[in-house]
Amino acid sequence: MLPAKLGKWVKASASGVSGAQVQASSDAPLLAEDGIQRSERAVYHSSSNTTESVSVTAYQFVDATGAHAAFSYFLRPGRQYRGPKIGDETGDGYLFRSGATVVSADSKISAVATDAMLQDLSQRLPKIGGSKGLAPLLPTYLPAKGLRTETVKYAVGPIGYKAMGGVLPPEIVGFDKAAEAVMGSYEGEGTLTLLMYPTPQIAGIHGKLIEVEMNHEGRAAGTVRLRRDGPLLMLTTGPWRLVDAQKMVEGIHLREVMTWNRPLPPDFHTEVTKTYSLLTSIAIFCGMGALAAIVLGLFFGAGRAAIRVLQGKPAASEPEFLRIDLSGSSTKLRTGSPGTEPPS
Repeated sequence: MLPAKLGKWVKASASGVSGAQVQASSDAPLLAEDGIQRSERAVYHSSSNTTESVSVTAYQFVDATGAHAAFSYFLRPGRQYRGPKIGDETGDGYLFRSGATVVSADSKISAVATDAMLQDLSQRLPKIGGSKGLAPLLPTYLPAKGLRTETVKYAVGPIGYKAMGGVLPPEIVGFDKAAEAVMGSYEGEGTLTLLMYPTPQIAGIHGKLIEVEMNHEGRAAGTVRLRRDGPLLMLTTGPWRLVDAQKMVEGIHLREVMTWNRPLPPDFHTEVTKTYSLLTSIAIFCGMGALAAIVLGLFFGAGRAAIRVLQGKPAASEPEFLRIDLSGSSTKLRTGSPGTEPPS
């Protein structure tokens, strides 16, 4: 996964471990939840000066959504946080995401040299196409004004959500229904949490559970404002001013274009399968009924014609018409079969 050479940097050693075993036991469940596939650790030495080295660890996930969740978990800027360049920089540590891969690096060389080396690395990492390579849209719904970017956390499962300090009990969020969660703090205010669900119906169900939980917490939850826009839930908690909290949740609107990267829950697929089976059965029943009507019509029609032929009559009978004179005048009744002249 990691290239053998990056300009003047040569990979001296590498170790690969599949799945979440690459991490310590405390992180393994979270990485498994995010969908880790493989990982690799390596140390790069400068070909011109072997004392210069950069230690790199790369984690590849199933899709960019899981990678973004893991990146959010590892993102822990401290006092020396200088703002993102290619990712998070905390002292000598670097962190960035490229597609479905998250890279952390520890460097003792200058920041300029490290940036150049990691920029080159980001271009050489495995790429993933299609919807799996797209970053999740939910974090982009957080209003930028006043947002403390270093506090933004994104989760796709209960383990990550709890580990990153989610304000709600994970069991009522609905991660088993393919929910996504993002939260961030605002300058001088509290926390804004956004939850995205596959359908508005699922969002409505969990919105009611969250409302009950917030009422139970009472004042401890701070200024609570909850609003739903289709499959999107918006929740403010903490020391918000009431007017700011209301303005915040009312100012977020779901955009029309959405990309859903996560697999839908099993019960959703079950309902779709049931609907498809029902419609298929109805179509088959209607088709069989129409075919039976045609067969019966041909059978009885041909049978009646055969009986008339056996009786010496034409196969098709001519219709006989009755005429009723309501004018009140008397007329002679005609007798005889149709087509014969009446007697004079």
